Amino acid sequence: MRMTRTLLACAAMGLTLSGVMAQEPPTPAEDAPAVPVAPAPATASAALTLSLESTGDIERTVVTYQCKDETSLTVQYINAAPNFLAILPVDGENHVFVTTISASGARYVAGPYEWWNKGGDGTLRDLMQDEGAAPMAECTETSNTP
Repeated sequence: MRMTRTLLACAAMGLTLSGVMAQEPPTPAEDAPAVPVAPAPATASAALTLSLESTGDIERTVVTYQCKDETSLTVQYINAAPNFLAILPVDGENHVFVTTISASGARYVAGPYEWWNKGGDGTLRDLMQDEGAAPMAECTETSNTP
């Protein structure tokens, strides 16, 4: 039996725009060249709700890892067969990783990034780096919360 469940990737949809108030520029000196002033760029943020069909229940697990560089990494795993996702931060932004073929363990990819975990260990790599490049993070699981 197929059940449809809703996966809430982010809780609320919001859009924030910040603008620049128009101000009268100061009068330049007669001999000074005029310098154009560009307005500050507007910023926007949004959230997304994603619906997945699953052949069974959808399972969400939050796992915290301790990395070799003494930082911690929190990964959310979403198991909604046939879709298996991992949501983790890379350079301060959350990325949605999807599973792909692996010989051993679970291998997830998002753009140029690869998160590979096996047992309680996880490795984050930038696949655009040289093959012999050091991983971005090498981590060991410290807690697992369903």
